Amino acid sequence: MLGVVERLWRYPIKSTGGERLDQVAVESRGLAGDRLWAVRDAAGKFGSGKNTRRFRRMPGLLRLGSRYPNGLGEPQLLDTAGQPVADSDAYLRAYLRRDDVALAPEGEVSHFDQLPLSVLTTATLDWIRRALPGVPVDERRFRPNILVRTPPDTVPFVEDDWLGKTAVIGEGARIEFVRSSERCVMVNEAQPDLPHSSLVLKKIAAAHDNRLDALARVLTPGHIAVGDPLMLA
Repeated sequence: MLGVVERLWRYPIKSTGGERLDQVAVESRGLAGDRLWAVRDAAGKFGSGKNTRRFRRMPGLLRLGSRYPNGLGEPQLLDTAGQPVADSDAYLRAYLRRDDVALAPEGEVSHFDQLPLSVLTTATLDWIRRALPGVPVDERRFRPNILVRTPPDTVPFVEDDWLGKTAVIGEGARIEFVRSSERCVMVNEAQPDLPHSSLVLKKIAAAHDNRLDALARVLTPGHIAVGDPLMLA
């Protein structure tokens, strides 16, 4: 057994704050509803913390939140105070000071940066906290889907040992660990109760070649919940 599911996170709108879950379905695409929506501009690029071929940097999105209030469907956008907004598109245009943005569901172009599931351990998270004693850090900076509680003597970056292996979790879900996330400036960005700090990315770059977590693909859909064991298959 690698550990136990400590927390589950889903991000209904890409690059915004997510919602904590007690349980969730795992589909072939990833957690049901995860990053299924994004802020899209007139050029078809998605709001993110960086500029790439698919993504457009839109500073401030991480200060907002998102959730599915009634199961799946169109998500609810939350303002900087955590309150739902009446008109998501109107709020985003005023907040981002752009008149060409709107919420859009995923189409042919994936909203995922890399792979659909990000798994992070408490061993790695606790190491980062110790390495940055003056910087508020929790898993929200790294946006995992699954935070795994590992045994007390587990070494940091144990996720590296899982790459190339398969694991089972919850009711029938089977995943394959593929590689680590290559981190960007989003880990530095301000979120509610988490101030901006350039030290976070610098520390990850120096200690672990800018890599953090284990990214996985879904081999067999299933259902997972907080408290489920994560076990090598």
